[in-house]
Amino acid sequence: MRAIWKGAVSFGLVSVPVKLYSATESHDVSFRQVHAKDGGRIRYQRVCSIDGEEVPYADIAKGYETEDGEMVILTDDDMAELPSTSSREIAVEKFVPSDQIDPMLFEKSYYLEPEKSGAKPYALLRQALLEADRMAVVTVALRQRTTIAVLRVRDDVIVLQTMMWPDEIRTPDFSVEAGEVKEAETKMATMLVETLAGDFDASEFEDDYAAAVEMMVKTKIEGGEMKRTPTSTKSSGEVVDLLAALQRSVDAAKSGRRESDESAEDSGDSGDSGAGEKPARSATKKTPAKKTAAKKSTAKKSTTKSSAKKSTSKKTTTKKAAAKKAS
Repeated sequence: MRAIWKGAVSFGLVSVPVKLYSATESHDVSFRQVHAKDGGRIRYQRVCSIDGEEVPYADIAKGYETEDGEMVILTDDDMAELPSTSSREIAVEKFVPSDQIDPMLFEKSYYLEPEKSGAKPYALLRQALLEADRMAVVTVALRQRTTIAVLRVRDDVIVLQTMMWPDEIRTPDFSVEAGEVKEAETKMATMLVETLAGDFDASEFEDDYAAAVEMMVKTKIEGGEMKRTPTSTKSSGEVVDLLAALQRSVDAAKSGRRESDESAEDSGDSGDSGAGEKPARSATKKTPAKKTAAKKSTAKKSTTKSSAKKSTSKKTTTKKAAAKKAS
């Protein structure tokens, strides 16, 4: 893992230097939008909704849309005046009982690793959280914005879990009117809960959708149901050895270079003899020049032929004139 942030956890007069690592990663299946006809990627342009012209990044600003649809444009100078912080401190505000924090507030999780100099105070903080069965409510600046978070212990590692602000949690605008619930129905529901009761084990669950997509794609690759695009490379659908693939790439590059040198030598020889034959194609940048030379040679031939035609027509005219005089 690669550390994405470095700082220190401070509580009281104690400071624990730590590194921050992302604790989660998405394995969700992602698809590309492509042209069904040829598999080409769909690309989008940054087009202004008013004049219909494409807008370069340099001309793009931030805009805040009001409730009545008005747009307030914020410049870089405006953004610079907003409060921001680059503090490298995870400040502990208070320690609260674990059951007081609604899991709905939790957002993203990070692992905290202590620096060598902070291993002992890190272990002390971890032990204190476990024995007190509490979480540390902290404030931390990530990406130049201050956010609230909690520190809790998971598998002997302290986890920093960022939280949403209270006004970001929506209140349901509906109510459930189920009518009268009978005692017998409640007992039956309780029996069902007890029947399905157990301990949670995340390994018991798997993403069936992702597995099904991978199987479908593999089947299509093996059946040759693929669209070749200009940027795609040949693949048999099998996992190849990286070193072998690199070696084949080097061999192909050397072969292409030899063919390029031989083609250049042949081109020099044909230029000395004055022949106007079209040179063989080569996968090098010199190919367009050879094609141009061939076109010029062809143009010369065309000029010679047209001159010959003109000469022939002149001779014919002379013969006709002589015939008239003779008559």
